[in-house]
Amino acid sequence: MSANHRPQPGPAAARRVLNVGGNSKRIPIPAHYDGWEHHLLDIDPAGAPDIVCDARDMVGLPAGRYAAIYCSHNLEHYYRHDLPRVLAGFLHVLAPDGFADIRVPDMKAVFQEVLAKDLDIDDVLYESPAGPITVGDVIYGFDRKIAETGRDFYAHRNGFMHRSLVRLLRTAGFSTVFLGSQPLAFEISALAFKREPGPEQRALLGLPPPARHSPT
Repeated sequence: MSANHRPQPGPAAARRVLNVGGNSKRIPIPAHYDGWEHHLLDIDPAGAPDIVCDARDMVGLPAGRYAAIYCSHNLEHYYRHDLPRVLAGFLHVLAPDGFADIRVPDMKAVFQEVLAKDLDIDDVLYESPAGPITVGDVIYGFDRKIAETGRDFYAHRNGFMHRSLVRLLRTAGFSTVFLGSQPLAFEISALAFKREPGPEQRALLGLPPPARHSPT
């Protein structure tokens, strides 16, 4: 689909973040973006995004306008073969020193919990602000949301573990990837940089100096 975007073309902003698939600006983004110019991109116009666009079509947007992309629990909504297009769009809209801040479900942690507690696919895995989340919700998508909206783009079409996420990001063209995880939230986080992060980015994101850390 064609992008319908309100922000006007212009030079990359040092403190401009694009929230990809964030649904609504009422949903908080991490505190390290406080004070940044926040643009929301989403396929669903219901949340009043700044840019109405399928993330697979981001290469049609102006290039190099964002210092960062924040993408929380969105990559799992695309088929595996579509992810190179999505990430090519990320690289296209990021400034040369830009980075992507990505969160996805940790499928290894989910499967470990299922086995450890002998959970059924309909059993509750954890409680969220949106209500109880079942094993099936994490694997296939939030069933209640899909049923309420009738929109199957809320379904999950693939999943990640640590190595597969790093491999995907590096193959796409990100040079440096740092991983973190929140086992209790069944979540993997990744910071993927177009080039080696500088001191300001390391301070912003809590990354150690290069000499003390080898990226994943």
